[in-house]
Amino acid sequence: MVVQVSTRPGRASDPVAKWAVESARAHGAFDVSFVDLREEALPLFDEPKHPRLGQYEHEHTKRWAAKVRAADAFLFVTPEYNYGMPPSLLNAITFLSTEWAYKPAAFVSYGGVSAGTRSAQMARGVLTAMKVVAIPEAVSLPFFTKSIENGVLVPGDVQDKAAITVLDELARWARALATLRS
Repeated sequence: MVVQVSTRPGRASDPVAKWAVESARAHGAFDVSFVDLREEALPLFDEPKHPRLGQYEHEHTKRWAAKVRAADAFLFVTPEYNYGMPPSLLNAITFLSTEWAYKPAAFVSYGGVSAGTRSAQMARGVLTAMKVVAIPEAVSLPFFTKSIENGVLVPGDVQDKAAITVLDELARWARALATLRS
């Protein structure tokens, strides 16, 4: 599942998310689904019972849980906000518990000079608490707006090669972790 993290009006992540989805589909190892956290419109965590119980009361949580449960791997497309991950990502992770377990995750991060890498690093720790294997391979897009032409991301060779490496590793980890999920 490719997850577009930014929910801001006027966000610049659409071309990055589209490129990530296209790269994952072209790779061929995944039945790619796409989730836009803005469209999910999850409120600030509002379930009365702890997520580990899986006793969700709200329809938005049940829908979100079904999507995460169905995924075998995650590719988060994330910016960096104030040296960290966007609140939308932390909130989306926090809503659930067992649905995340024993699945790999990777990041396509974007931004200015740091390319969103601090966001990905912060998210790795939170995902680890959910028993997600956050692989070290990543795609980083520094000064990403310079790579957008006519609304389309045109990454460099470094990013294209990194995407292949990331997707190869996600597929390898998804196969290995499938035993733990069954």
